[in-house]
Amino acid sequence: MRTTNPRIGIIGSGAIGGFYGLMLARAGFDVHFLLRSEYEAVRERGLAVESAVHGALHLNAQCYASVTQMPACDWLLIGAKATSNHQLAPLIVQAAVPGAKVVLLQNGLGVEEQLRPALRPDMHLLGGLCFICVNRQAPGVICHQALGTVNLGYHSGPAADGGAQLVEQGAGLFRAAGVASQAMPDLAQARWQKLVWNVPYNGLSVLLGASTGLLMADSSSRALVWALMDEVVQGAAACGHVLPEGYAQQLFEVTEGMPDYWPSMYHDHTHGRPLELQAIYAEPLARAQAAGCSLPRMQTLHQALAFLGARASR
Repeated sequence: MRTTNPRIGIIGSGAIGGFYGLMLARAGFDVHFLLRSEYEAVRERGLAVESAVHGALHLNAQCYASVTQMPACDWLLIGAKATSNHQLAPLIVQAAVPGAKVVLLQNGLGVEEQLRPALRPDMHLLGGLCFICVNRQAPGVICHQALGTVNLGYHSGPAADGGAQLVEQGAGLFRAAGVASQAMPDLAQARWQKLVWNVPYNGLSVLLGASTGLLMADSSSRALVWALMDEVVQGAAACGHVLPEGYAQQLFEVTEGMPDYWPSMYHDHTHGRPLELQAIYAEPLARAQAAGCSLPRMQTLHQALAFLGARASR
């Protein structure tokens, strides 16, 4: 296993995987991209990021159309949506060296628990929470509007110290690439914290056809965003994760100050892709209900999104 320059694999090289993979490669890390529909475009023209933070970036990426062509990697960053984890699991195992570290750069609850049974016992599983405004513009072309932090937490594996050393190693890779990153001592609580933003803005962008700027500019939608945030905080507390005082207000203010942004679920909906309803809505709702906590606004939003998703699939 390489420790000085570990081999890093990107599985799911869309907006999230493409951006972080490019940043790591620019910093000199040995990065390999597994691609499906975008393989030909990236092979011919490379990977491009138009960033409001870093400027125009380009990478002649080491890319592969098949996992059989890809070298086994020490770290695997999973940028694909949680809706495809059942398809990705065999690819992840095949692309991993013994003792590999797998980082799920995904939203929602239960994603690690979903993937863990499909991994080998020697593999380490980490969760990565991305705080970034980024979307895919065209095959191999990514637009980065703002932010970029990715924080890591250990979920499971054979680490003797609870994964603290591996988490710090992973965060160090991102920091070396110019990406802010820190360890999350409680991954479960951190995932609830991320839901405080994802639940209102992702779902309402689809239901109301509105970007963050539009949602924050109208008093009715602002009130709905705030009510949904408050419900997520209540659900987290019921499940034993009391979030920091004023956390929802902080996210509310950050969103007001960031560039107008169309969340990823809106793009999934407009392109007819499955929505991440299980991880972002169904799983937290089920956990809150099991803890005796009702979240009626979140439940209603989930039901409306499920209807839209089912209609789109038909």
